[in-house]
This record gives sequence, C-alpha cells and structure tokens, in this order.
Amino acid sequence: MPHLPSDAVGDRRDLATTSVFLDFDGTVSLVDVSDHLVERLASSGWQEVDAANRAGHLGTRAWLLEMWERLPHEEAMLRAVASEIAVDEGFESLVRALREAGADVTVVSDGFGFYVEEACRPLGIAVLTNRPDFATGRLELPYEDRCCPCATCGVCKQAPIKEARRDGRTTVLVGDGSSDFKAALLADVVFAKGDLAAWCAANGIAHRPFECLAEVERALVG
Repeated sequence: MPHLPSDAVGDRRDLATTSVFLDFDGTVSLVDVSDHLVERLASSGWQEVDAANRAGHLGTRAWLLEMWERLPHEEAMLRAVASEIAVDEGFESLVRALREAGADVTVVSDGFGFYVEEACRPLGIAVLTNRPDFATGRLELPYEDRCCPCATCGVCKQAPIKEARRDGRTTVLVGDGSSDFKAALLADVVFAKGDLAAWCAANGIAHRPFECLAEVERALVG
C-alpha cells in the first residue's frame, strides 16, 4: 500500500480506525534516554560500539546487548540517571486527544525499556519495549522478530504495524531515529524528525516533519 498524503488522517472518523505508534527515545523524551545512560554510566569502550552502530555495521539488538553489559545493573542508579531526561510536554495531551478521538495508541521503543514503561504507566498506554530483569541482570527482548528479513532490532516495529493493517486500520508512525526506518516503510502516515526525517527525505518516503508532539496533535486531531 502506498503512503497516504500527510494530511490523510485528521478527523475523528478517520481516527476511530487508526493505530498510532509513538517512538519513545528522542520522540516522547526530549533526548534519547538510552544514549544518555550509556554516555553517563557505560564502562570504557562504548564509543567503539556506538560508532559501529552509527556506521551501520552493528544492528540495534547487538548494540543494546553490548551496551547493557557495559552499564551497571543497579536499578536505583539507572532510574535516577534516566529521570534526568524530560518528556515532551505535549505527550500527555497528544495521547488523551487521540484516545478521545477513538484512536489506538502504542509506544514502540527499542531502548532499554524500564524508563519507557515508567513514563507511560500513568496514562495506561500499551508499550512494546525491551525489558531488563534487574534480579538476573539480563536484558530481555520479548518483542524481537528473528523471522523478519531485517532481524537486527530488539523490538520489531514493523510487526505491530503489519498487525494493525491486517485488521484494516490506518497506521501512523511518529519517530525520530534509525530504529524507525523499517517501520516508516510500512506506515500509512509518517511524522518524522531528526535522523528519520533525513532518511525519509533521502529515500523518497512521504512524511510530515515535526519538532514537538503538539504539532502532531494539531495535525491529527486539530
């Protein structure tokens, strides 16, 4: 299915059959929280791992697992450092407006996960993300898809979009980074900033640029 025009979703009748997928790091949060944790707390050598990921030589899943082993597994410390990063002030308003208009809203995050669930819990939003087990020190990846042709992500963001489309729903992706690239190929409507916006522009993917979530709310709900 080709991408719909950027204004194809914008009234309550459309939103009642729409599924909106929000990236978290750098989209809901003002800064990528996983990157912040690594920069603040990771042991030596993380820069080489990060460079390999940014150059495309190392997938997100491998990056996450490598970096998790370089981080202290002290829950209180990790939560304290993660809390240094604020969320977009328009996040709650966007979620409430979309729900009131009948849309389904899901946060899809390929980060370390624990801070995503904490931020989304007060709004009762569905969350698909990785999950550290602080008791064992393992990073669990319950939403990976090794059958996907890509198979390099911790969270496969294409999978929930495919499921929504099979149910006949219009799909909207709101994201900012490389973990959203493959999902942007499938979503009917793409809101993009940062690296995702640059990638969409370079690859001819129809998208609507944005800087803050209030812009997304105005475009989708009015």
